[in-house]
Amino acid sequence: MLIEDFVTLTIRKQKNIALIAHDSKKKELIEWCEDNKDILKKHFLCGTGTTARMITDKTGLPVKGYNSGPLGGDQQIGAKIVEGSVDFVIFFSDPLEAQPHDPDVKALLRIAQVYDIPMANNRATADFMITSKFMEEEYNHKVINFRKNVEQRATTL
Repeated sequence: MLIEDFVTLTIRKQKNIALIAHDSKKKELIEWCEDNKDILKKHFLCGTGTTARMITDKTGLPVKGYNSGPLGGDQQIGAKIVEGSVDFVIFFSDPLEAQPHDPDVKALLRIAQVYDIPMANNRATADFMITSKFMEEEYNHKVINFRKNVEQRATTL
């Protein structure tokens, strides 16, 4: 049985967007969401607990909340990426402040890379992503065929 090295995944026209911000960046993300409300309201939004709640309260956008980042919210969103139910991440991180859950943040960044998920970690990148022509259409991207990878690893161990 021949199994391809890569599989094609489709990010649908209506995106599943995760919104995350470190405490010192929450205000900036809320302002960005308000500025881009007309675009964001066309998509399904989720986020880590406090950030999701604050965006909903301040902008009226419906944002499904997971746990707070330090309580596993970053890992929950990472799991949603693996399941295919998050396909776009906006994460306003603070590069100048140590975070107690930094290993969780790094794991989220890593899994987004593994699954070739668009991810912005600042306002400029988020602006470029949300105004991309791909926001209004489906986007096909290739990722490693994990099934093949598992089968190969199982035969070599």
